[in-house]
Amino acid sequence: MLGSGCSLSPKFRITAMWSKDSGSYWCKAATMCYDTTSNSLRSWIQVLIPASHPVLTLSPEKALNFEGTKVKLHCETQEDSLRTLYKFYHDGVPLRYKSVRCEKGASISFSLTTEHSGNYYCTADNGHGAKPSEAVSLSVTVPVSRPVLTLSSAEDLISEGAKLTLHCEAQRGSLPIVYQFHHENASLGNRSAHSAGGVAISFSLTADHSGNYYCTANNGFGPQRSEAVSLSITVPVSRPVLTLSSAEALTFEGATVTLYCEVQRGSPRILYQFYHEDVPLGSNSTPSVGKVSFSFSLTAAHSGNYYCTADNGFGPQRSEAVSLFVTVPVSRPILTLRVPRAQAVVGDLLELRCEALRGSPPIMYWFYHEDVTLGSSSVPSGGEASFNLSLTAEHSGNYSCEANNGLVAQHSDTISLSVIVPVSRPILTFRAPRAQAVVGDLLELHCEALRGSSPILYWFYHEDVTLGKISAPSGGGAYFNLSLTTEHSGIYSCEADNGLEAQRSEMVTLKVAVPVSRPVLTLRAPRAQVAVGDLLELHCEALRGSPLILYQFYHEDVTLGNSSALSGGAFFNLSLTAEHSGNYSCEADNGLGAQRSETVTLYLTGLTENRSGPVATGVTGGLLSLAGLAAGALLLYCWLSRKAGREPASDPCRSPSDLDSQEPTYHNVPAWEELQPVYSNVNPRGENVVYSEVRIIREKKKHAVASNPRHLRNKGSCIIYSEVKVASTPASRCLFLASSAPHR
Repeated sequence: MLGSGCSLSPKFRITAMWSKDSGSYWCKAATMCYDTTSNSLRSWIQVLIPASHPVLTLSPEKALNFEGTKVKLHCETQEDSLRTLYKFYHDGVPLRYKSVRCEKGASISFSLTTEHSGNYYCTADNGHGAKPSEAVSLSVTVPVSRPVLTLSSAEDLISEGAKLTLHCEAQRGSLPIVYQFHHENASLGNRSAHSAGGVAISFSLTADHSGNYYCTANNGFGPQRSEAVSLSITVPVSRPVLTLSSAEALTFEGATVTLYCEVQRGSPRILYQFYHEDVPLGSNSTPSVGKVSFSFSLTAAHSGNYYCTADNGFGPQRSEAVSLFVTVPVSRPILTLRVPRAQAVVGDLLELRCEALRGSPPIMYWFYHEDVTLGSSSVPSGGEASFNLSLTAEHSGNYSCEANNGLVAQHSDTISLSVIVPVSRPILTFRAPRAQAVVGDLLELHCEALRGSSPILYWFYHEDVTLGKISAPSGGGAYFNLSLTTEHSGIYSCEADNGLEAQRSEMVTLKVAVPVSRPVLTLRAPRAQVAVGDLLELHCEALRGSPLILYQFYHEDVTLGNSSALSGGAFFNLSLTAEHSGNYSCEADNGLGAQRSETVTLYLTGLTENRSGPVATGVTGGLLSLAGLAAGALLLYCWLSRKAGREPASDPCRSPSDLDSQEPTYHNVPAWEELQPVYSNVNPRGENVVYSEVRIIREKKKHAVASNPRHLRNKGSCIIYSEVKVASTPASRCLFLASSAPHR
């Protein structure tokens, strides 16, 4: 019974429930008189209590230091529980879990390895929250493995003074580990390591540090020894000393000299090298500290400074230099001439160099030109001497030099030098057979440079067009001939070149004159029939000829006047009188020879006597005697022309009045070798006028003209009329044109 006595209340309160209070509960009801009672159904009440903090234990508790030991972890709570979940942890990492019913604890087991060292704990959870246990530390002890020794240095070579580091490390083993370093069984010191990575010691090397090194490692289970490492300390060589020795005096060629090179300290093997003026002579190697030698026979070239070097891998050490002087007489010197170009030119700087290849200094050098001393130079240390000369034309000739060192004087071979003189500006001159150059003359062009070395090449130019070139092997210039034409007028120049620098002459102008041709005289009057009082114009013109041309006019070889003209000919006017009938001519002259025109005859009408020559008389007589024949010839000509189906180029049957308005012109025609006339005389209508028809035909058809004048008339040949009137009465006037050559 939970309570004492009866209670009128249907409720009963239990203030605290414990696990022991779990069980079956029921109640009983009764009347006041207890005459009636009744029991309730039973109810099971399980009292649940949260788990307490569990306790973790390890077993066995001893001999836990070795790998492979089997260990058991047990986790237990103080209260019983219907179901409890146990979990095991290693350094916070879950290992396993176990669920138990109505038990106070759970266990797990495993074999130890090095990874099992650390902290362990467990948790218990009966459904009311997990409770952790206190942590338990487990340390697994591992014996050290065999350590490894390594040597390192910041320098490439393990030499004296270098800093060496020794590092010892065991890859496995429980900490702490004690490391010990040894050199040839002598302890160098120890270091304790409380973490992985090993330990190291450092020291500066000396020669005594060569030998074997090793280290040991121990963590309480016995020391482990590393493999031995051998170290060889190289000692750099000291500065060597060079000495010379010889049985003879060292001043003569042919003596044997020995060079000795020695160092006091240095690791072998040592390489020795001998030098003369930085030129290697030979080398020698020795396996131990000591000296080596090098021997040779002296020559003049062996004078100078000697030294040696010693090297055992740390860079060569050089000895002090030792001087050796061999006295040698001078050899025959060699003279060389140097100019800035292939050939010596006036104004160039000539450098004379004299050198005796053998001979002890000091050497005195002398320079000569044609055995005349130019200068001297002393060379105190041997070698060559030089002398400079600014060249002139007089410096051509032979050069030599002399060397003397007090024992003997030697003279060089002679060298010839030719100094070239650049050409001066050439002068161009003309040479012609007369003062004025005339077409057809032979013109000689002469080009000459007054200064310049031969040979000289001369070029001749006309308006910058090359005429030709001529080489002159010696002085005097060059000549070039031209047969002159009108095209040769213009500007001329020449050029001289002897291979240094071409020089051009000044420009020279040439004007080629053309002689006048035979002039043509033309007479012009205001009307067809010239009478006294008319103004007659005489025009004289030379079709070829260089101006200025002087024209002279003549009447019966009596000078009428003159006039100068540049072109187009000259004019002369004449007021006609009765005395002006007769022969006229003109003359043209431009200073190269006068030319006379052909004669032109002039008749004035109204004169009683005939002033003309035989030509005019013959024509007048012919007209009187042949008047009848002329009329017949005219009628025949007109009939033949109409029968041919066309009018002639100039109608011979037209009225004379058609010609009265034309101004007659009288002149002579040059160059008749190219033209041939054909004549025909007609007298239309029986009047006192006879027309002389002149047809001008090209020379290439002159044979056809001569054989068939009518055929030529049909070909459209040029027809010009010359009017002649027959004097039938004394009052009539006659104008007649005649000359020694055909007219038009």
